[in-house]
Amino acid sequence: MKRSVNLTALTVFSATAMSTAFAAKYPDSDALQIGDAKISMTQAVAAAENRVGGKVARAEYGRYKGQWVFDIEVVKDKNIMHVKVYPTNGKVIAAIQDIADRDAAHSKTE
Repeated sequence: MKRSVNLTALTVFSATAMSTAFAAKYPDSDALQIGDAKISMTQAVAAAENRVGGKVARAEYGRYKGQWVFDIEVVKDKNIMHVKVYPTNGKVIAAIQDIADRDAAHSKTE
């Protein structure tokens, strides 16, 4: 039993060490960059929902035109909108309808 617990602890420690080393090797990782955001993902989602008036289907932190932003997909009335939100102040900088996603969704249901 004790050997099993020690083996489990060693496995968890090794996995943690490897993931930390991986993240350090790739400084542009989304997971590391979000630490610089002044607002939370929840606040960015609320800003996107308020702007479009729909419900969020997906949210992530990524690059847009050379800067880090919250990239949020909002669905309203069978339309998909991609909303970009500044991570420093929560301001919506773009809300663009995604026709390609909408057309793909229609073709799957027909």
